[in-house]
Amino acid sequence: MELANHPRKLISKLYRLITSSNPTISLPKEKWNNDLTLPSDPDLWTQICGNIFNMTTNTNLQLIQYKTIHRTHITQSKLFKMRLSDTDTCSQCTSGNTDTYLHATWFCQPVHSLWTTVTNTLSSILDCRVPLSPKLWLIIGLDLLVHCDIPDSLNGAYLHGDVNCAILSSIHSKVIDLHKRTRPEPFICSDFNSNMFVQSLAALHTIEEINNASFLPGIKFGYVVCDPCSSPTKALHCLEHLLAINGSLPVLSDYSDFRPSVKALFGEGYSELSIAVAKLLGLYLFPQISCTSSSPVLSDKLRYPSFMRVIPSDVHQAKALIKLMTSFSWDLVGMVYGDDDYGRAAHQSLLQEAKGKVCFAFEKEVTHYLDHVDVDKQVKDAVDTIRASSAQVVLLILKPQLVEKIFKWMIQTNTNRIWIASDVWSMFGPLTKMPDINKVGDIFGFSFTMGNIPGFEDYLKNLRPTPGARNDFIEEYKELRLNCSISPLNCSVDELGVVDLREVYSQRVAVYAVAHGLKKLLKCNETTCNGDINFPPWQLMESIRSVNFTLDGTTHYFDENGDFTDGYDLIRWKKTDVGRIIEVVGKFLLNKGEVELLNELQELTSSVQVQFKCLESCGPGSSKSVTNNSCCISCIVCLEGTYTDKYDESSCHKCPEEQHSLENATECKPFIEKYLFWSEAYPIVLLVAAAIGIILVFTSFIICLTNRETPVNRMANVKLSCFMLLGLMVSFIDVIIFIGKPNKRLCQAQQAVYGLGFTLCVSSILVKAYHTFVTFMPLNPSTQHHLEKLNKPLINLFMLTVGQGVILNFWLILDSPDVQREYPGSGMVKYVICNEGSIAGFAVMHVYIALLALICFLLAFMVRRVPQDFNDTGPIIFSMLIHLFAWLGFIPIYINKNQTEQKHIVQASAVLASSYGIILCHFVPKCFIVLCDLSGNSNSSRRGRLGRHVGHHTERADNIVLPEQGHITPTSGIITQGVEEDSAESVQTVSTLSSNDTTSAVHNVGSSEEDRDGAINSTQNRKRHTNT
Repeated sequence: MELANHPRKLISKLYRLITSSNPTISLPKEKWNNDLTLPSDPDLWTQICGNIFNMTTNTNLQLIQYKTIHRTHITQSKLFKMRLSDTDTCSQCTSGNTDTYLHATWFCQPVHSLWTTVTNTLSSILDCRVPLSPKLWLIIGLDLLVHCDIPDSLNGAYLHGDVNCAILSSIHSKVIDLHKRTRPEPFICSDFNSNMFVQSLAALHTIEEINNASFLPGIKFGYVVCDPCSSPTKALHCLEHLLAINGSLPVLSDYSDFRPSVKALFGEGYSELSIAVAKLLGLYLFPQISCTSSSPVLSDKLRYPSFMRVIPSDVHQAKALIKLMTSFSWDLVGMVYGDDDYGRAAHQSLLQEAKGKVCFAFEKEVTHYLDHVDVDKQVKDAVDTIRASSAQVVLLILKPQLVEKIFKWMIQTNTNRIWIASDVWSMFGPLTKMPDINKVGDIFGFSFTMGNIPGFEDYLKNLRPTPGARNDFIEEYKELRLNCSISPLNCSVDELGVVDLREVYSQRVAVYAVAHGLKKLLKCNETTCNGDINFPPWQLMESIRSVNFTLDGTTHYFDENGDFTDGYDLIRWKKTDVGRIIEVVGKFLLNKGEVELLNELQELTSSVQVQFKCLESCGPGSSKSVTNNSCCISCIVCLEGTYTDKYDESSCHKCPEEQHSLENATECKPFIEKYLFWSEAYPIVLLVAAAIGIILVFTSFIICLTNRETPVNRMANVKLSCFMLLGLMVSFIDVIIFIGKPNKRLCQAQQAVYGLGFTLCVSSILVKAYHTFVTFMPLNPSTQHHLEKLNKPLINLFMLTVGQGVILNFWLILDSPDVQREYPGSGMVKYVICNEGSIAGFAVMHVYIALLALICFLLAFMVRRVPQDFNDTGPIIFSMLIHLFAWLGFIPIYINKNQTEQKHIVQASAVLASSYGIILCHFVPKCFIVLCDLSGNSNSSRRGRLGRHVGHHTERADNIVLPEQGHITPTSGIITQGVEEDSAESVQTVSTLSSNDTTSAVHNVGSSEEDRDGAINSTQNRKRHTNT
């Protein structure tokens, strides 16, 4: 009745009525306690219920949180129990798990991805690690568990003491999206590493043991743990905070009195991080002790003066590995290594140690950064290389996570090998429990000297921070293990029992080494320590380097490089029904340098032998080569110019001078000399062309000489024509000199004969062209007079030819052409050619001839309109063009160094082209006219053409008014032009030219040569008289 009178808020009033009438009805505490193992705090649920209203004022959000705490959401499991569904499995993911309330709100794949994103984002905003925990997000509330102390946010665990040390341990394996980092924002780490976590716990347990045992009387040994997450950058970030004084790292000129709050540093586990840290710590001489960083470079005290380690250097590990390989006769091995400082240093040490002992079939480098965008691709490439190689033994110098990726591919492809583990992963327990790990093959490796830490196993079973200490990593581990127990498919961390506790014994040794150094530095006795606890760290470094102590029956000390020299344990991953177990089967003692096998391993020796047969011998034409600094021999074919004539030669011998060989040769032979042989096609063509040219020259000479009285030959000036023919004869003969084996005299003759011969020919043409220009070109009388003085044909011909002779003389004396043998780079052929000696001399000779030819062309071109009966302007123009174009085509071939064998052929062809151009343009047409007695060669025909030419000028001169009586201006146009001196017409010097004068001029054409000479002289005398 009471409820009926209050219809509003009926549900809430009904709930209060029921709970008040039955006190046993309460929140579902037991279910949450069973699912999440909540802390036994009596006030916890009061705080949880109060947070519903404290965290938000939004009633909708309050209602959601209220329903979550009371587990009122309907799941598939509830529907199945109410028979409203056919299955109780989750329909939102592919896991196949029962859709319980915890699965629906936390472990379902889409929901869990959302919680992961929210957690990472909030961690970035708060600059601290927010746990990915269902108890935090679902019921307890954020403010109860998250307390971010920004200055100490990098320190995941700490215990304040009188003397504090720092511990760098990569408890997380990677930094999220490190390759995408563009701003110096906080690092967010992922992938909890149980092995590194246990190592840090071993160090903490040992410190607590020292404190409890009063090893340092009156001194509490404290610690600070920072997680660099396998990143060198974050390791330096940790170091910056650890060394800071009052929140900043001081910059001083003298650090002798530098006194940070921490006095020593343990770590890091990975050599790459230790190297980065050691470079900075060396500035302060701050003691750094590592338990697993074994890179050889860290032994260099000039570069890393404050670094120490309680293990041997990888220089010794390389010796141990090679000894292991030779003990089992593994002489062909593959190697995969990381691209970090540790991997590359180990790779080089192994190559050096393997000389003459082990052959490396392949050496594959893989990125060490686990979050690299190409990490899976590089791993797949390495797997393909392993499978394709004939090597049955593979050495892996990689992080355990990368080894796991390789093993997964091996299992998928059903491939097995014998594996050799480096110290990085030889004791990595989680790999021993990997599914189908027994399928990958036998696994051997070396680990650092192992031992048992007293009480450490019990410490792990009751894992909790020491009173007064804080350890967020323990809480994170418990949260992750809780997730594993609730949903194994979402498990991201291994049980601590998987880690071989013997492996972390070096942590105990390192802590005691520092403790003994402190005991010595602080002058401790049985009851007290008298030293100043606020000492500069460099003093502790000196004290630690000098310790010599006994722990668990074994004596320990540092050598001059700051390393321990204990040796290694040889381990084998023995197969079992549930995976692998790691057992010690031998030792490698540094002082002996030998691998000692235990008795139970002796019978295993024959079963694991995998021998690779190297090539037994290398025949003649090849040599033996040791590949990749190893013992395996490969046969290398002898290259050109080398040979071997015996078996198993260590190297190929070089051929003597003037001898050569092809690849895989057993002997050397003399070079095959290549030049223009008389019997080859090109030389025969050149010979035929030169012979035809010589015949044409000789024939033209005979015809010109026997028919010198004909008008054509008289107009051509027989004397100059003979000089032209002489030059052409010499040029054609020069072509023949290019054929045959060259010697120095022939090389000199090739250039000198052509230079003189063709210069004589072109000079004769130039004299003709000049005479025609002076005779027919209308010029100023004064200029005409001066030019006529220079018109001395024979003298000019002599001077022009002598000029070329002077050039050739200097060339041949200073740097003359000589024989040169050029090797093209391969083959047995060597070209015997003539070089030019001085390139300048060669160029000047040709430029001189080209300049003469160009002047000929220009002079002839300016008087080209004169009738061809009285000059040779047409033949001059065409022959000079042929010469210039022929030699322009020679230039590209000459410049091209790859056309060595074609240079002489092209040069000889250019000589032929130039010579044929002159003889075909100048002599062949005239010989044809003379022999055929054409009408054009008659006197009457010539007089008619000359009359028409003179008549044309007469018509132009009828109306000319002389400026002074008896004078003719250069522009009057009435000076009768002639072609040659021997055939020039009489020039009339009157104001007008009558028809009788014209008839007289024409008549002179047919007169004798003596009469015409007199007429020319008379005409020239009248021209001079008129001009004066």
